[in-house]
Amino acid sequence: MKRILLVAASLALASAAFAQQYKWVDRDGKVQYGDSPPPGVKATPLRPPPPGSAPASTSASNAPASKDAKKEKPLTPEEAFQKRQKEAKERDEKAAKAQADANTKRENCARAQDQLRTLQSGQRITRVDAKGERVFLDDAQVAQEVAKAQGAVREACSG
Repeated sequence: MKRILLVAASLALASAAFAQQYKWVDRDGKVQYGDSPPPGVKATPLRPPPPGSAPASTSASNAPASKDAKKEKPLTPEEAFQKRQKEAKERDEKAAKAQADANTKRENCARAQDQLRTLQSGQRITRVDAKGERVFLDDAQVAQEVAKAQGAVREACSG
């Protein structure tokens, strides 16, 4: 009876060892492994280990995989923390710069549209000449200014 239980237990363990394993990236960007990926995730099936291979020892699993990895010194927890802090700061600065650029682009677009509306309003448009005197623009000059303003709107407000 003990023999039957031993055989059944070893078959159960062996079937678990040969179960299909999957690799996927979770929503936090971390690589996960398991025998059943969550729904809605693109999972890659992994190949089972070749028959007769023994599990790797802990010393072999800690060994670097490449020559470049041998040169890298493992980070202490403090160094790893500082590295994460630096990366987070760089990400935040990049996001702040992108936000500032978007705000500047939005303001430039609004100014260009205001200028175009002013030129198209039908009011008489004036400019200050080299002598500092106010001069009214004629229709041809206004049309020329409208064309420039339309170009500025296209440039400032595009994608």
